Amino acid sequence: MPALAAEKAAEHAQAFYQDAEFWVLVAFVIFVAAVAKPVTRRITQALDLRSEAIAKELDEAARLREEAAAALAAYQRKQRDAGREAQEILAHAEAEAKRMSEAAAADLAAALERREQLAMDKIAQAEAQAVEDVRDAIVDIALAATRELIKDNLDEKQSATLIDEAIKDLPEKLHWPA
Repeated sequence: MPALAAEKAAEHAQAFYQDAEFWVLVAFVIFVAAVAKPVTRRITQALDLRSEAIAKELDEAARLREEAAAALAAYQRKQRDAGREAQEILAHAEAEAKRMSEAAAADLAAALERREQLAMDKIAQAEAQAVEDVRDAIVDIALAATRELIKDNLDEKQSATLIDEAIKDLPEKLHWPA
């Protein structure tokens, strides 16, 4: 075993640059250094492109959020305006209903007054007709009584004289020319 140990010590005694493993390591380091720069550049470019895309998406999201906030504010304003307009329409409708109610009450009062006046006119006409009917009845009664009186108190000669005078006075009372 001492011989093996001596051999190994002799192998280690060789210069490190004469060893193949050393040169594989150097070649690997050079390869990694040569490949690392373009790969790092490509990875950096890909990351930059990805960060730009994310930044654009964030900007787009912020813009969309601002548009949504503006649209929400506009709709809230429209809703307030619509509520105000509805209140105004309701107030106008109430005022119009009140005005129409007052106008209907005034029209009803005027119609009742007209009907009352018509009823009063009909009553006055009926009274006038009743007075005229009473007069006619009185005249008829008076004529009948006069006839009875004349018939009872006049003889034929007086009756003929009265008839002749009445015939003479007839054109004057009827406004006939003589």
